[in-house]
Amino acid sequence: MKIQPFEEYADQYEDWFEKNYWVYQSELQAVRGLLPKQGNGIEIGVGSGRFAGSLGIHLGVEPSSRMRSLAKARGIEVVDGTGENLPFKDSQFDFALMVTTICFLDDIKKAFKESHRILKPNGHFIVGFIDKNSPVGKTYEKHKNENEFYKIATFYSVDEIVSYLKNAGFSNFIFNQTVFKDLDEIKDIEPIQSGYGEGSFVAINARKD
Repeated sequence: MKIQPFEEYADQYEDWFEKNYWVYQSELQAVRGLLPKQGNGIEIGVGSGRFAGSLGIHLGVEPSSRMRSLAKARGIEVVDGTGENLPFKDSQFDFALMVTTICFLDDIKKAFKESHRILKPNGHFIVGFIDKNSPVGKTYEKHKNENEFYKIATFYSVDEIVSYLKNAGFSNFIFNQTVFKDLDEIKDIEPIQSGYGEGSFVAINARKD
């Protein structure tokens, strides 16, 4: 059920990145700062390939056929699958990325365990998301029923995500944060700061134990 908006409103999804270009660029920079410089990587919930394409990740997993088509047009190899049941063998990747995907997962605990499973020992899992407790997160939650995508979303706080990561077997957390203003006020790349609690977008690099 959670792929339905992505099938029906793919154009709306893509329009967000054009309308919020500098927000997107800020999020990209926050994620890029935590991404390993080399290694075999994958994006889980690759969507239309906006992040993978810009970050040099050539493989993704995506359950929506409309999104897969858009990602393939950006030169990404995309496999049909979900975060909860990744179609890969154990210890296959050096790093895995999941950006603005956690809110659409059916089972976040299972998805994080699956990410842990496919990573090599000491592999990295990078998660980017809107913090539920941030200004943007609170706005999204308040108006979620007005948005075709967010009405089916579950938003999480940073502390909740860290707890899920620990339970899945991850440790050594590094945090980046950005998006310090309302989205419509952002006209340039926002600062990237370490830690969390101020920026609405948070990226976490967690290492597989």
